[in-house]
Amino acid sequence: MRVKGFTLIELVMVVVILGVLAAVALPKFVNLASDARRSVMQGAYAAMVSANTLVYTKSAVTGVTSAATGTVALSATVNIKTVYGYAQDAVELAKAINFTPAADFYTGANTSFIAHKKAPVWGTGSWHDCAVKYTPAADAVTPPVFALVDTGC
Repeated sequence: MRVKGFTLIELVMVVVILGVLAAVALPKFVNLASDARRSVMQGAYAAMVSANTLVYTKSAVTGVTSAATGTVALSATVNIKTVYGYAQDAVELAKAINFTPAADFYTGANTSFIAHKKAPVWGTGSWHDCAVKYTPAADAVTPPVFALVDTGC
């Protein structure tokens, strides 16, 4: 009678191979969440730049690009406060952007940042390490500055 099956050595080798594969592949899968948050913040950065271009275009049409302060109506319900035709701060700029889900983004009291609330640094005091920093226009010829910080995503 012939018995068919695997030997103990073969089973141990399979377990070792699976262990090595898991050790190599697991860090790549764990890092996917961080990569996803970085991509989301890159999208937020692009959305902020595009929205501010729209705000500036509307300001140019209404003739308030040289005014130190102003207001632009993007729609019947959305009014953006402006500085030299650009959004006054990140909170004003966020009014022009449909962040989805909105609960994942911080656009609150600190008016210089739009941050990702799902980042590991959220709640640690370093939340601005997964955010887009917005510095408003300094004057009529100096446009605003956007800075993506994704070291904490």
